[in-house]
Amino acid sequence: MKMNGSQIMIGDIPAAELASRFGTPLYVYDEQKIRENYRRAVGAFKKHCPDFRMFYAVKCSNNPAIVNILRQEGAGADCASVNEILLAKSVGLDGENVMFSGNFLSDEDIRQGLESGVVFNLDDESILPRLLKFGTPEVLSFRINPGYGRSNVGDFVTNAGPNAKFGIHPDHVLEAYRQAQAAGIKRFGAHMMTGSCITDADYFPFVTGLLMDIIGKVSKELGIDFEFVDLGGGLGIPYEPGEPGLDLEAAAAKTAAMFASKCAEYGMKQPRLEMEPARYFVGNAGYVLGRVHSIKHSYKTIVGTDIGMNVLVRPAFYGSYHHIFVDGKENHDRVLLGMCGQLCENTDYWVKDRLLPADMAEGDLVVVENAGAYGFGMSYQYNGRLRAAEVLVNGSEAILIRERERFEDMIAHTIVPDYLKK
Repeated sequence: MKMNGSQIMIGDIPAAELASRFGTPLYVYDEQKIRENYRRAVGAFKKHCPDFRMFYAVKCSNNPAIVNILRQEGAGADCASVNEILLAKSVGLDGENVMFSGNFLSDEDIRQGLESGVVFNLDDESILPRLLKFGTPEVLSFRINPGYGRSNVGDFVTNAGPNAKFGIHPDHVLEAYRQAQAAGIKRFGAHMMTGSCITDADYFPFVTGLLMDIIGKVSKELGIDFEFVDLGGGLGIPYEPGEPGLDLEAAAAKTAAMFASKCAEYGMKQPRLEMEPARYFVGNAGYVLGRVHSIKHSYKTIVGTDIGMNVLVRPAFYGSYHHIFVDGKENHDRVLLGMCGQLCENTDYWVKDRLLPADMAEGDLVVVENAGAYGFGMSYQYNGRLRAAEVLVNGSEAILIRERERFEDMIAHTIVPDYLKK
């Protein structure tokens, strides 16, 4: 996003033009920004690990156009469900270009995942006997909980440590690999959830060291040459003005050094280093555009827009901060205002006190930044408010990549018994 005088631009297109053409609420993604983010991240790690590989966590933003951009750049896909595997296959990713990292899997999940031929990343050793009932995978990874996790966006998304639902306890890891080896599996990887939105470069080598201490002992005792070690995601972006960003070059250099050091310490043949970020690629490349519909002067002044928590749930769900811009009024005097959506829920009052233009009025165009990660993918239908459209901007071109939902979509899969129609 950039400013042309007082006009907000996404790529080379005025935000007002996008809103007029496609309506609001509207998700908009800057294609060139996504590509730049990916190349920056991969380039930083490849300086130290030439065979380094990135996978894209599809759950973050699951539009096939977004997945295709990252596929073109060289990313594989990290999938949390069978349907995400099908999405990855629909854009041409399969086999070992796809990691299946679901958790608490059903038998049907396991069967379909095994039949898909992708890399299984098991979240718990208890799943292994059930997996083996359906077949033996060519390559197997276990997700390990190293006992420590961190998040810049709240305890809800601290994905490792004692309070996390993900991964195998360190004390169980050796036995998990022993059982897999006894079952005849010969190719192995290891995985962990690094953290969520981490902007401290020193955290990544620290948590990498924890993981390597666990699997280094496994490698030594069982004679396993791990093919890959996947550090998960966690590469963070700043959300608040003035918040420092991640020093990616330092994070990559220190992590690679820790990785190499631990491999040497345990006499391991150095595996391929992998990561599966998503927020870092798409977070700051996505925006939500909305209109002011009314302004209420009550106990507080509340600006009502069509950007509710059904459109962007993170502020209501996590208490997350997203910066708000108002087209044409960024240089105007400011006062403390509230902002809400149109839902019949008080949690939809997602901004209580924010310095916004004092002269905000009905019809103003609002642009919410850093909405590309866990934005549309977490949106939902409620109060009859339907999901937004999605648009991809590539320089001066804007392409609709998801149609706005209609009433017919809301009731498409419902069935009313005949006796209720009488």
